[in-house]
Amino acid sequence: MNLAHVAITVKDMDAALRFYEEGLGFKRAFDMPEPETGEPWIVYVYAGNGQFVELFYGGEKDYSWDPKDRAYNHVCIGTDDIHKSTARLQEAGYTMDILPKLGCDGNWQAWVTDPDGVRIELMQISETSPQMEAVKRFEG
Repeated sequence: MNLAHVAITVKDMDAALRFYEEGLGFKRAFDMPEPETGEPWIVYVYAGNGQFVELFYGGEKDYSWDPKDRAYNHVCIGTDDIHKSTARLQEAGYTMDILPKLGCDGNWQAWVTDPDGVRIELMQISETSPQMEAVKRFEG
C-alpha cells in the first residue's frame, strides 16, 4: 500500500492551483465534475510517484497556522533539493514560513502555507536519517 492522495477543500481554486503548479511544480492531471449536476467538484493535481493532491471546490473557513485548529498537523512533500524547491516557491511569490534548516532527524526541512492555510513541510531526506533507515529496512 501507499499514500495515494491528500484531499484539501479550497476557497479559491485558481489560487490553490497556482500554488501547487507554479509554487511546487505539480501538474494539473484532470477535473472531475459532480456526478449528478456536472458542476465543478474536484481537481486532481499530480505530485509524482503515482500520488495526487485532490482539490475540492467549496471551502469557506479561514484557518490559522496553529495545528491545534485542525485534526491533522501538516502535509509533508519530499524533495531532492530543498534549496531549489524553496527558491521556486519564492520566485512564484510565496513567503516561506521557515527557510531550509537541518532538523533533529538529520533531514533538511522548510515550511510554507498554501492559500487555504494548509501547512506544507518540504523535506529532503538524508541517507543517514531514521526515515531512510526505515525505508531500507522495509523496502530492502
